[in-house]
Amino acid sequence: MAMGTVRSASDDEDGLDATPMSEINVTPMVDVMLVLLIIFMVAAPLMTTGVPVQLPKTTAAKVAQSQKPLEVSIDKDGMPYIAKDGFTPETILPRLKQLKAENPDQVVLVRGDRDVPYGKIMEVMGLVGQAGFTKVSLIAQSGGAAPAAGTAR
Repeated sequence: MAMGTVRSASDDEDGLDATPMSEINVTPMVDVMLVLLIIFMVAAPLMTTGVPVQLPKTTAAKVAQSQKPLEVSIDKDGMPYIAKDGFTPETILPRLKQLKAENPDQVVLVRGDRDVPYGKIMEVMGLVGQAGFTKVSLIAQSGGAAPAAGTAR
């Protein structure tokens, strides 16, 4: 009898209808895949280890720590400060240019009181940029709940 043919009930010895199965049993395939997964999970960390080497010692100087950033602050009255020295908006630019000439790679952190109008902080940041500083960041206090969206002070 040819494979895949349907036998009639009269051909069946035990009286059961024997039609070919049209479904694939995937259980053995899943078992094999799970075994392979476990093998790869165990073997993967073993493959990532490098060649063990003894590193040489050196007398070279350690890499210098980055220098302390320059802090420009704006108090609640809108007056700018460099570190703790107060300036007027007109006198701060020459001092910033002097500091830029002393250290061209200086990082500048701008801190503004939360009651100062945003425009005033941007004016001081503009003066910092005019002095030639390129690494400028704004500082904010971390923590605390943020105000709800759409609210203004």
